[in-house]
Amino acid sequence: MRAFTYERAPDAQAAVAAASMPGAKYISGGTNLLDLMKLEIEQPTHLVDISRLPFKAIAELPGGGLRIGAQAANSDVTADRRVRTRYAVLSQALLAGASGQLRNKASIGGNLVQRTRCPYFYDTAADCNKRDPGSGCAAIGGFNRIHAILGASDACIATHPSDMAVALTALEAQIELLGADQTTRRVAIGDFYRLPGDTPHTETVLGPGEMITGVTLPPPPPGRQIYRKVRDRASYEFALVSVAAIIAANEGRITAARVAFGGVAPKPWRSVEAEAALTGRPATMATFREAAEVAMVDAVGRGQNDFKIDLAKRTLCRTLAQAAQAG
Repeated sequence: MRAFTYERAPDAQAAVAAASMPGAKYISGGTNLLDLMKLEIEQPTHLVDISRLPFKAIAELPGGGLRIGAQAANSDVTADRRVRTRYAVLSQALLAGASGQLRNKASIGGNLVQRTRCPYFYDTAADCNKRDPGSGCAAIGGFNRIHAILGASDACIATHPSDMAVALTALEAQIELLGADQTTRRVAIGDFYRLPGDTPHTETVLGPGEMITGVTLPPPPPGRQIYRKVRDRASYEFALVSVAAIIAANEGRITAARVAFGGVAPKPWRSVEAEAALTGRPATMATFREAAEVAMVDAVGRGQNDFKIDLAKRTLCRTLAQAAQAG
């Protein structure tokens, strides 16, 4: 690990000012950043500790929404009664991620900006445009079993690792940000992440020094919420494919639908095409299969990850069937 300096920010304004300096990075739970620093993939010269800033509360919003502070622990959000009863897909996604110990330490803000688990990103001897822009992508033509089938580019085929962000995408969450100039803004989670294109090292719309202060959830949409994660082992593993689905049905017909995938793209992948194929249709397996085909129509495998296309279709069908049955 490279040498670095450290400070604990006394307030949010001081934090963004300190983190705006070249070489500075925020640290909160550190569950991803410290591993990357030990491997010298991340090499900050200065760490700004924001873990004690007053952004841990989960609060009701006028109109029925919920605001979650960026420093709230994943485990606290998972256990919150309001989250479990009104935003079950979020609670289920958080429970599916990492171990209990990591959920106790990891923050909501940190979860949103965790880095990919592409093995070539972590192998400093391998070419990786995300780690070393312009060096190439060893995953293309390499061992790419876990890699993206949607939204990738010729520069990067890594997937986004967060389960939580997939659920937040289905819930249409907003991300609250505080900029280096002390201005605040909100960004829809669908606009927060960038596709790799020619610049895979730029993963979000965060500006230099900009800090996540909270996540706003609108009132819960109607219908049953389900998060299903398919992975190589039952716990402490990242998704091969995951689905966040919210389905409302009346007399056997789907009245509203939201669908987001994880593990298949460089960002949480909302499928408005699948939602359109579901809404107004009978809640039957035939409808679910049609929606799955539409959702994966642009999917591209690269050999070892070809299986993900069919796996994503089957996972979506099973999740929709479960949601519709209970809806």
